[in-house]
Amino acid sequence: MDHFDRQNILTDNQHGFRPKRSCETQLLVTTHDILQSLNDTKIRQVDAIVLDFAKAFDKVPHQRLLHKLEFYGIQGQLLHWIRTFLTTRKQRVVLDGSQSPSVPVTSGVPQGTVLGPLLFLSYINDPPLSLSSTTRLFADDSLVYRPIKDRNDCLRLQDDLTALED
Repeated sequence: MDHFDRQNILTDNQHGFRPKRSCETQLLVTTHDILQSLNDTKIRQVDAIVLDFAKAFDKVPHQRLLHKLEFYGIQGQLLHWIRTFLTTRKQRVVLDGSQSPSVPVTSGVPQGTVLGPLLFLSYINDPPLSLSSTTRLFADDSLVYRPIKDRNDCLRLQDDLTALED
């Protein structure tokens, strides 16, 4: 986290799993932003979309995450350690005393670990940087919104939703 803070890597729009940030701080920033938009007489409305990525922690692809970590300057032994931490996990099902064979876990960040939340934030750090609408993140919950002056603003918001889907 020190590296991410020193290099200013994580978007300011992410309030999950970060010191001095919370649901309340995210709500205050967002409310202030929307109210300021509505004070503009040219703004007719603010359209907002609330997103919750289902099982988001479980779906993070390891190789993409490792590539992003390397891009963010995590290299050498630390990157190797994280690669091992992610890719050597196995799981099996136990039911009524019977066990399935162990299989490798090929995606997801381990929940309940100290490192898991930072790995997840690293993976979902991009949307606010690549969308034209405002994006607010709290862990895996997201809000995408845009002040609407005309039809073009509606189309831009739809383009951002399509980009997120892609």
